[in-house]
Amino acid sequence: MAEESEENGENGEDAKMEAAYAHTRKSLIARLDNWEDQRTWDDFYKTYWKLIYSVAMKAGLRSEEAFDVVQETIISIAKQSKKNMYDPDKGSFKSWLMNMTRWRINDQFRKRKKDTAMSISEWGEEGRKTSVIDSVEDTKSGTLERLWEVEWKKNLADAALARVKAQVSPKQYQIFDCYVIREWDADRVKAHLGVSMSQVYLAKHRVGKILKKELARLNEDEG
Repeated sequence: MAEESEENGENGEDAKMEAAYAHTRKSLIARLDNWEDQRTWDDFYKTYWKLIYSVAMKAGLRSEEAFDVVQETIISIAKQSKKNMYDPDKGSFKSWLMNMTRWRINDQFRKRKKDTAMSISEWGEEGRKTSVIDSVEDTKSGTLERLWEVEWKKNLADAALARVKAQVSPKQYQIFDCYVIREWDADRVKAHLGVSMSQVYLAKHRVGKILKKELARLNEDEG
């Protein structure tokens, strides 16, 4: 029962995130509609939105602010890309994307400070409210770099899995998820999913091979 409850909780959170993702994506595409190769930007969004969102949230922003960071970062990158402003000789794509995200996060903190200052003038609690905002805004220190490194690796794995999911059958992916990602033992996977032992090992081999290939492709961006 506990396991079922935990899964239901995860599914509920996933549903909220998917709804927010769809809303932000729709708004983003509307703003990209006059640009060439919209499909490329849609793919870019699918690959990196969770990374940008997660880093923004862990930097101290609220969910709606983090989604604004996602949208504004990708819009800014799209505009710069039209002018070829990213130069691989000056640094990796990974670092470039981090800096683009950092600037948009700081924009949100500045906006919040401005909004807070307006409230302070009405409530007269300047000292306490400003200190709360200042304590959160640390994206200029090494904190963001460390956070970005952790989230980058996690996002690559998630993005690769999403690509793999589109290339294999739902049953094979489910077996792989239980056996490899959740680390269930083979007997439990067999009993829970009603599959044979050979299906378990075949899914591990086949899906694992595709996953390795997709991770290699995504890692090329880090160079």
